[in-house]
Amino acid sequence: MKVFTLHGSPDVYSCRSYLVLGDWNRIEDVNTLIDTGTDGSILNEIEAISTGIGKRGVEQVIITHNHFDHTGGLDVIIKRFNPRIYSYGDLGRGERRLRGWETLRIGDCDCRVMHTPGHSSDSICLYAADQAALFSGDTPLRILSPGGSYSGEFLSCLQQIASLRVEAIYPGHDDPILADAHQVILHTLAAVRRSHISP
Repeated sequence: MKVFTLHGSPDVYSCRSYLVLGDWNRIEDVNTLIDTGTDGSILNEIEAISTGIGKRGVEQVIITHNHFDHTGGLDVIIKRFNPRIYSYGDLGRGERRLRGWETLRIGDCDCRVMHTPGHSSDSICLYAADQAALFSGDTPLRILSPGGSYSGEFLSCLQQIASLRVEAIYPGHDDPILADAHQVILHTLAAVRRSHISP
């Protein structure tokens, strides 16, 4: 799995998008874009990446949740690449709706879809067990101290994530966490447990 972090225009508020390819750009690898950003300005970055001979630069898009900074550039990506689209929520783009616990091929790895409501009701994470990698969207995994209120459902999701082997986290609004990723998750779990949990 090769992961490219896409930043888009520095003049526009947007998420981090990720283009995921197979290590060898084989025909059977599935070039996957995770989130599109706000305005389609990631297109030039995608075009500059070697995505494999005879392959579309983006064969599928997976949306981690339906907020404008993660979906606003979708029409630009559809127009250029005509990819399959997956999301948990309703985007109105002919997407394939996810329900959680499916397995999707991303690059050259099988990834588990995890429904992780908390930031939004349709939030998902994507977990590649072979790579110990987690694409977390806006699911909050770096909570530094107790405080605030969290749902019991979010706590349950966080406990599931903490049970996984995670060595790399690719978040929606931060640099990838490539060192001590599991410790970050455990620290967050401890902080949430010490905060108010609503039913």
